[in-house]
Amino acid sequence: MFSALDVSTSGLVAQRTRLNAISSNLANISTTRNEAGEPEAYRPRFVVFKTDEGITTNGGGQGVTVDRVEVDDSEPNLKYEPGHPDANADGYVAYPNIDMTTEFVDALGASRAYEANIGVIEVSKDMTARTLQILA
Repeated sequence: MFSALDVSTSGLVAQRTRLNAISSNLANISTTRNEAGEPEAYRPRFVVFKTDEGITTNGGGQGVTVDRVEVDDSEPNLKYEPGHPDANADGYVAYPNIDMTTEFVDALGASRAYEANIGVIEVSKDMTARTLQILA
């Protein structure tokens, strides 16, 4: 019973990390400078999961953990804006290679996975409560 809670909790933590990366990408969709203030487009982040073999259920299900958060190494989108303060010598500004639609779809998927894990936790709690009622 508690292993099912552990598996679902690991899923909640992993999806929260994924949502944080997505929200960071969306918040920086037009960021053209790095942390040092130099002209450099923000690099989108994405989360890589792996199974957590330390968390298993009797049925063989395993938990999940965040393996790493990677930085996308794709080239930035160049937009011709010669008057922009971050424009290069040719008048192009480097913007992050972030597709808003893809980010929203990923956020929707992460939200649904989060909700599914909460559903499993609720069912597990209900089963525990009913078992205690039967035993009492």
